[in-house]
Amino acid sequence: MVALLARLPFRRDDGEVARPAPSALLAVAAASAVTVVGLIGLGLALVVVQTLDPAGGMSTGAAVVLASRLWLLAQGSELTLPSGPLVLAPLLLTLLLARALSWAGRVAVRARDDDEADTGRVVRAAAGVVGLHVGLTLLVALLAGGDGVGVGWLRTALGPLVLAVLAVGWGAGRESGLLDESLDRLPVVLRPVLRGVLAGLFTALALASCVVAIALASDTSGYAAVAGSLGGAAAGAVGLVGLSALLLPNASLAVLGLAAGPGFSIGTGTLVSVHGVTLGSVPALPMLAALPDTQAVPLVAFVSQLIPVLAGLVAGMTVGRWFGDTDGGSVSAGLAGVLTGALLGVVVGLLVWVGGGALGNGALAVVGAPPVATGIAVAAQSAIAAAVAAAVARWRAL
Repeated sequence: MVALLARLPFRRDDGEVARPAPSALLAVAAASAVTVVGLIGLGLALVVVQTLDPAGGMSTGAAVVLASRLWLLAQGSELTLPSGPLVLAPLLLTLLLARALSWAGRVAVRARDDDEADTGRVVRAAAGVVGLHVGLTLLVALLAGGDGVGVGWLRTALGPLVLAVLAVGWGAGRESGLLDESLDRLPVVLRPVLRGVLAGLFTALALASCVVAIALASDTSGYAAVAGSLGGAAAGAVGLVGLSALLLPNASLAVLGLAAGPGFSIGTGTLVSVHGVTLGSVPALPMLAALPDTQAVPLVAFVSQLIPVLAGLVAGMTVGRWFGDTDGGSVSAGLAGVLTGALLGVVVGLLVWVGGGALGNGALAVVGAPPVATGIAVAAQSAIAAAVAAAVARWRAL
């Protein structure tokens, strides 16, 4: 809607066509809409859930405060509770926020008066959206404090800044064409490598999500038991389902740690890996019913070890198919496959780090898979598979 209004001329009473709205005003409107609409949507969702509680549940003000805290956590912020720091980003909400920021960056570039891609103007437009978003997030942080809950201001400033720079930069670069121009300037051999990394990453995440779904489906009775043990009205059940949905990407990234070998932890007392299972006290979250019920390693955990190899095969096939006539033969494609697998491990390690966190200073101080070990394991396994697949795909193409 903002982008459409930017292109519509406005007519005065004397018949003359007025200039369109200033581009800076439209950029401010788009950047502000991301925070305003996001908070309103979260707040309304929480209010609707509370209406299911016959006892009344939390007030509207408390729902707004909770929405603001979820908004901060989704951007990598830190909340200080009496039990310790809370650092765990609901990644589904983070992805939605990144998509909205990318849209705001595109609107800021599209609202410019000129049609040519000027690097300086694109950077200034994107920087304006980033700065306004960070400023609004800091204002939201003032609302999120209180009732024994503090805000870690360093992460609250750096998290939204990094997220906004990546998302807004992506949207502005795509809209202006600067991103495509930058990719065209890369060495030719790197283009198939980047495509292979994306293909392998999507494959790994899709397979990890399937493992989570299988684990939940195989223990529906445990899910119902955990949900029933919490008691309360339908509001609590709906709220837990919503929270579990927001944390599904985090669970998929934890499965990548399991598939790579190091495993994942839910606190210091619970470790799940293909080498053994240690069970301890975990939060009463129904989604955690997917954890093993005994010390025995489940079959799905053994099968999940194929995920890094399958992701490497898909990445290598993508590299081999996108190799051009002047890029080299099978040996060059195999070497590019090794590079693709290594970069895939780096990306997986970064995502695992983002998807993990802490739920206090006590037994839940470590949640998620170890990022360094997971990244190294994925890189080693994927690189071998990608090298073979890329060489074979290139040989068949020739």
